Amino acid sequence: MQAPSFGGVKIPSGNGQTIRLPRGSSLADFGDRIGVNPASLVQVMMHLGEMVTATQTVSDEILQLLGAELNYEIQIVSPEDEDRELLESFNIEYGEDEGDDELLVARPPVVTVMGHVDHGKTKLLDAIRSTNMVAKEAGGITQHIGAYQVSTEVDGVERKITFMDTPGHEAFTAMRARGAQATDIVVLVVAADDGVKPQTTEAIDHAKAAGAPIVVAVNKIDKEGADPQRVRAQLTEYGLVAEEYGGDVQFVDISALQRLGLDRLLESIVLTADAELDLRANPDQDAQGLAIEAHLDRGRGSVATVLVQRGTLRVGESIVCGDAYGRVRAMLDEKGEQVDEAPPSRPVLVLGLTNVPSAGDNFLVVKDDRVARQIAQQREARERFAQQARTSRRVSLEDWESRLKEGEREELLLIIKGDVSGSVEALEDALLKIDVGDEVNIRVIGRGVGAITQNDINLAAGDPGAVIIGFNVRPEGKNQELADRMGVDIRYYSVIYQAIEEVEAALKGMLKPEYQEVQLGTAEIREVFRVPRIGNIAGSIVRSGTIRRNSKARLIRDGVVISENLTVESLRRFKDDATEVREGFECGIGIGYSDIRVEDVIETYEMQEKPRD
Repeated sequence: MQAPSFGGVKIPSGNGQTIRLPRGSSLADFGDRIGVNPASLVQVMMHLGEMVTATQTVSDEILQLLGAELNYEIQIVSPEDEDRELLESFNIEYGEDEGDDELLVARPPVVTVMGHVDHGKTKLLDAIRSTNMVAKEAGGITQHIGAYQVSTEVDGVERKITFMDTPGHEAFTAMRARGAQATDIVVLVVAADDGVKPQTTEAIDHAKAAGAPIVVAVNKIDKEGADPQRVRAQLTEYGLVAEEYGGDVQFVDISALQRLGLDRLLESIVLTADAELDLRANPDQDAQGLAIEAHLDRGRGSVATVLVQRGTLRVGESIVCGDAYGRVRAMLDEKGEQVDEAPPSRPVLVLGLTNVPSAGDNFLVVKDDRVARQIAQQREARERFAQQARTSRRVSLEDWESRLKEGEREELLLIIKGDVSGSVEALEDALLKIDVGDEVNIRVIGRGVGAITQNDINLAAGDPGAVIIGFNVRPEGKNQELADRMGVDIRYYSVIYQAIEEVEAALKGMLKPEYQEVQLGTAEIREVFRVPRIGNIAGSIVRSGTIRRNSKARLIRDGVVISENLTVESLRRFKDDATEVREGFECGIGIGYSDIRVEDVIETYEMQEKPRD
C-alpha cells in the first residue's frame, strides 16, 4: 500500500497493525512504537486540524484519530491493565491466593456499616468498640474511613469480625462505594423512627453492586415513635425481605445508645458469613490488600490504615502502596498497640511509607526496596500522564482563535489540602459536582494530605485567583504570613457542608450579572421646539412614572419603536433644569434625536441587576 502523504511528509501505512498505548501517551510515544519521527506526526495532526506538540500528553480520542488516519488500530491500555502488566513484569500476581485449597484457612468477615446520615452508624460502632468517637467528629459527621477488629462468641467459639466505618454524608459517595468493594458483608443501619431515606437506598445499591450480603440493623428501637415493622415493610420494596417474612435477610432490632441487641447483631453477621460466604485466604504468602485511609502525621510521617486481604504482613517487609513505597517500620492495631504481624482481614496502621497513598490504593509486599521504588515510580508516572490526558483540551485550527479569546470564561481554581486522603478525594468530588451553569466552572489544580506548605502557596500565587481550601489542616510555620504577603486566599473548614456552600456562593458571585429592563416613565410630546446648537427639544407631559435626567430612553411613534439607546440629555421645567419630573407635570426633554414629532412617546427605563436564584 502506498504511503499516505501529508503536506509532503510520507508515513508508511500501518496496514491495520495493532498498537497498544498507555493512557496519556504523546506523539513521541506513538512515533517510537511505529518508528516514525514525531515531527512528522505533528504535521499529520495539523493536516487533521489539531494543534499538538510532539511531547504533549494527548487524549485517547486524538490517539484514535491519528491511528485511524495512518491505518493503525490503537488500543488504549486501561490503568488497571497497565498496572497488572507492570506487576507481571516483576513476576507478581495481585488479587490471587497462591497455592492449593489446603493452604487456605478461614478468615474473619470484613463488614461495612452503611446507612442514612444521623441514623446511628457511628453510635453503633461506638457501642461495639466501647470508644467515644462521635464526640471527636465535627458536627457529629463521620469524616474519615476507619477499620477495627472485634471479637464475639458464637456457639462457644470466639469469632473475630473486622468493621469498616464509611462516612454517612452523601458527598462521600465515592468513599462509601469503595468501602463496599472491599467488604464481605454490609450492615445497613436504619432508624426505626425515621425509616428508609435516600442514602439508605444508595447504600443498598452499593452493597448489591459489590455482591455483598446485607444484615439490617434497625436502630433506635428505644425512641418514641419507633416502628421496626414499618422498616421491614419498606425494605421489602428494595428486595430485602426479612427471614420472618420468608426471606433470607437477617433483621436485628438494636439500640446503639442503650447497647441493646448488639450481641445478636454480631452473631447474625457471623452466621450470614458462614451461610453465604466461603471466606478463606492463604496466610503464608506475601501480603496483599487495600489502603483504607492515609494521612500525614507530624511525628510519624506518612501513615496508612491498610486491610490485609491475603497473606500476612510483617514488620520489616518492603511494601508498595499505590505510588508510595517503603519498609514497614511498625504496625499498630486499633488500640494503638504495636503488632509484629497482621494476618488476613486484619486492619493495621502502617508506618514507614515515603509519601501518603490514596484511599483505595492496593498494597503488596515485594522482595526489596528497589523493586518497591520502581513499581511506585512507574505508577506515579502513569497516573500523572493519565491526569494530563484527562485535563488536556482539544484545540483545532478552526477554533484556535476562539479558544484564545476564551479568557472571558470564568474559572475558579482550587487547591485542596486535607488531613486524610479520603476527605480530600470526597471533598473534591463534591465540589466538582456543583453546577451553576456553563458560564463558570471549577478546576482543581492541586490536592494533597497534610499541612498547607510553601509549595501550595506558591502554586496558588502562580495562578491568580486560586484559592486554597484547608480541610482540618492549617499552614505550617510562617506560611500564613507568606500567604498574606502574596495575597493568597486560604479558607479553613472542618465540616464538608460549609465548604460546599461557600464555594457554591463564590461560583455564583463569579457569574456575570444578569440585567432586566425596568420602565421608569413615559412622556407624550405636545410641541417641538427648535433650539440653536442643541437641536429639537420635546415639549412634553409626563403620562406615567417619572422622567429622570441621564436615564435611557426610546422614541415610540404609533406604537412602533423609532429609535433605541437614547439618553435623556437635558430635562427642564420651564426655565429651570430638573433632575426628574413626575407624572402629570409638563417639561422639556432633550434626547439628542432630531426626528421627533407631536404625539410621539418618549419611554424611559433603566437596567437593573437581576438577582440569581
